[in-house]
Amino acid sequence: MSATLDKTNLVMICGEAIAGKTASLRNIKKPEGVMYLNCESGKRPPFKNLFWKGGIIITDPYQIYEGFTAAEKRDDIHTIIIDSTTFLMDMYYSVHVVTSSDTMAAWGEYGEYFRNLMQQYVALSTKTVIFTAHVERMLNEQSMQMEKRIPIKGALAKNGIEAFFSTIVTARTMPMDTLKDYANPLLVITPDDKILGFKHVFQTRLTKETIGERGMRAPINMWSIPETFIDNDCQILTDRLNKFYN
Repeated sequence: MSATLDKTNLVMICGEAIAGKTASLRNIKKPEGVMYLNCESGKRPPFKNLFWKGGIIITDPYQIYEGFTAAEKRDDIHTIIIDSTTFLMDMYYSVHVVTSSDTMAAWGEYGEYFRNLMQQYVALSTKTVIFTAHVERMLNEQSMQMEKRIPIKGALAKNGIEAFFSTIVTARTMPMDTLKDYANPLLVITPDDKILGFKHVFQTRLTKETIGERGMRAPINMWSIPETFIDNDCQILTDRLNKFYN
């Protein structure tokens, strides 16, 4: 089986805890066609949505492979969500590395698991695939600078799992004073935002304050400078991808 470059959307939504990663999934169209693979011990999304009813609680990372295989057999599934990559890989470590009688071999399999997921399942999928991930501030030992990136163990840490994605946005909480310089139709300030004095957003482009972060990446000219910050809404993100490529 082969794949074509226009067959799917692939995005990574990363960010710190309670920054709005999972909440950004709330407006996905036709939620009954979402396969939601929950890797966070069955933690419920912070909103009501039909895709939760069909959600699958992952207790072994290899169930993700099974999910992709099952989704390809179903025309009614249009989107696969892995929430979150961080917990998925922590699960692999707990279930398959720590318990192994040959930890050296298990570490090799840890890296191969994610590469195989991306190269043999995600790459061949005909669905939109959305990953979420937590980020941490970590030391880049080559540049001796602190960077914010998705934590990953083993050999995968060298290049980072961000290297597998061409579209990455960071979910973050931003003060109103910062957002006033980025007015655009995709950034809607609600009365609640004004009362709170901050807003949950996606950051789509690097700024001078975020040079040390790996969490923003997109095709050239997909986002304008005013669109550096937009609503944290995954449907807006995938709509833009569809418009940009099609």
